Amino acid sequence: MKKITSADIIALAASAKASSRRRANLNMHKELADPIQRLAIAMEPGTLVRPHRHPHTWELLYPLAGRFVVLHFNDAGEVIARQILGEDAALLETCPGVWHAVLSLDQGGVIFEVKHGPYMPIAAQDFAPWGPLDGDSRVADLLAWYQQAQVGDRWLA
Repeated sequence: MKKITSADIIALAASAKASSRRRANLNMHKELADPIQRLAIAMEPGTLVRPHRHPHTWELLYPLAGRFVVLHFNDAGEVIARQILGEDAALLETCPGVWHAVLSLDQGGVIFEVKHGPYMPIAAQDFAPWGPLDGDSRVADLLAWYQQAQVGDRWLA
């Protein structure tokens, strides 16, 4: 039996808080080659999830602790959908090929993710060209924008 306990969620959140990336994950799948990837990801507010897409798979998100802004974008970077996972929605699926980003709103936030494997790092062309890289001086502005962005808004760095 595989499980994630309340103690696991607390420990994972503590690992994220101590991490320079402000993220940590706990894999339920045995290997990166597994056909279905299942993992809990702790994300502290202020961690960057660059706008990206997964051409080969859908992505299912479920909040285990905290709330998360999930944004979907068109190719031009315009917000086409916005949900607060853990508040407006209990579960969210992003279709293959859809640009998306996630922002943790709460300290100790942990989200559960399921998608097709095997694990593949996101290719350069699958990061939105308008999204800044980690360490870029515009990251704080982007994260503030994620928090308030509404359908029809577009990131203009």
